[in-house]
Amino acid sequence: MRADKLLSQIDEQRNRLYNLANGRRLVDPEVVQMSQELDQLLNLYTILIKRE
Repeated sequence: MRADKLLSQIDEQRNRLYNLANGRRLVDPEVVQMSQELDQLLNLYTILIKRE
């Protein structure tokens, strides 16, 4: 996967998380799940950058 595409996905996921979390508790299961998905994308990006 290319870094620029992954950065785009990270940005989209971050925006979705922000919109979802707005007005919800941070322990809401959907917020937690989306946050974990964002974490996975960030971890992938870190791995990808270290390889370059």
